[in-house]
Amino acid sequence: MNAAKPVLLLLAVLTLQGCAHRGPYEEASDPLEPINRMVYTFNDKLDKYVLKPVAQRYQAHVPVVVRTGVRNFFSNLGEPLTIVNDVLQAKPAAAASDFMRFTFNTVFGVAGLFDVATGWDLPKHKEDFGQTFAVWGIGEGWYLVLPLLGPSNVRDTAGLPFNWQWDPVLYTERAVKYSASGLRVVSQRADLLTASKVLDAATLDPYISVREAYRQKRWSDQHDGEPPEPDFFDEELTD
Repeated sequence: MNAAKPVLLLLAVLTLQGCAHRGPYEEASDPLEPINRMVYTFNDKLDKYVLKPVAQRYQAHVPVVVRTGVRNFFSNLGEPLTIVNDVLQAKPAAAASDFMRFTFNTVFGVAGLFDVATGWDLPKHKEDFGQTFAVWGIGEGWYLVLPLLGPSNVRDTAGLPFNWQWDPVLYTERAVKYSASGLRVVSQRADLLTASKVLDAATLDPYISVREAYRQKRWSDQHDGEPPEPDFFDEELTD
């Protein structure tokens, strides 16, 4: 993953210009669709034959309380990244809340295994550098499908190296880093098993469905879960 950082950043720099001011619900800018579809197929095969079966066994054989603890632990490790981006997005109240959340879960939640902060009226937020760039006025740019990492866009790809700098797992010993990263991926994939069943059953073109779902989610993330109504709804009603 470390070796991919300069490549991803270079790609973002080369393509960010000219894509910076696209509206969120204009027709998707996907000039790399043929390549994206190839990468999507590769990722899908890897998921089908490796990651999904492992996640299914993880869900079937690991007790719920353990899976919840794993999920909470890795979620807590992501809080410093959120706090930094709260500050960069000029959200002092959220930054203070998330700092307290991280402190309480780390101290009283046994290094984050238990989420005590939510019950103490400190809800979880999730911010990253892609969202910060969006708040700063940078458009999403071209849609990208990254090998292993999945759906993205130019803006979010540019944010990845900065996000990784705040991932404490990457600063551990090699064996711990690989083991923890693998467990995190399996845990996250297990949480998406239901969603993948819905996608498999309901769509004629999974590539398009994933692309639009990703764009809509990031638009919602940018507005803290309360996005303004896109203009195209009004346009459709008047056609």
